[in-house]
Amino acid sequence: MSNQSTIIPILPSFRLDGRTALVTGAGAGIGAAIAGALAEAGAEVVLVSLHAGELNAVAAQIEAAGGRVRTRECDVTNLSAVQALIDDLPQLDITVNNAGTNIPEPFVDVTEEHLDFMCNLNVRATFLVSQASVRKMLQASDRRERGGVVINISSQMGHIGSPNRTVYCMNKHAIEGLTKAMAVELAEQGIRVNSVGPTFVDTPLVRKIVDTPEKQQFLLSKIPMGHMAKVQDIAAAVLYLASPAAAMVTGTCLLVDGGWTAQ
Repeated sequence: MSNQSTIIPILPSFRLDGRTALVTGAGAGIGAAIAGALAEAGAEVVLVSLHAGELNAVAAQIEAAGGRVRTRECDVTNLSAVQALIDDLPQLDITVNNAGTNIPEPFVDVTEEHLDFMCNLNVRATFLVSQASVRKMLQASDRRERGGVVINISSQMGHIGSPNRTVYCMNKHAIEGLTKAMAVELAEQGIRVNSVGPTFVDTPLVRKIVDTPEKQQFLLSKIPMGHMAKVQDIAAAVLYLASPAAAMVTGTCLLVDGGWTAQ
């Protein structure tokens, strides 16, 4: 009989020391919380957003907590800017595609302008940032052993339908398909690809959308847990998927939806 212990320490496998992580849409809300969690776990975090002021504020908080952080002002829909940003990094191990948007409106009222704007940011930019990131990751000679991670912030709307969200649902269903296809193709190179599917998260942006008692009542009636998610809930899911603790997890979505999609 083997004397090898079956009790193996797990907590160290959640650490990200020596890793570099890029987070898009990192100037506020979910993106800022994700960046903070990855930095807390030991990663050097590259914050990406359109707004330098927001990035600097988030970076200051991370540095005050002892984290390592860099900021990069960039429009993720600009392919040449994205490629230049990622090419300039000494290394890249983790990419979190968090940048995205939604314009809730009836299907028959969706304009071509809104359609193109949302598809460009929610799908095209995610694809292109992922592609540039993976190319960078594959430059590491020890990539197969070191591993690499791409995490797409999707939504529960990538698994269901909902009124006034046709374009958003379409976009997030596309992200779920992209996640699975990337995961299968890149597994041999040691790169894992997953998504996180939040329900409504209690942020100022969501509060602007859920702006009436009726809307809030409808929303909460769909969440068995009875409340919106917090940004920390999403950050914790991302940290798990980014870490070696999730070494055998790829091609899946971690739903953080309070039970919405279980019904």
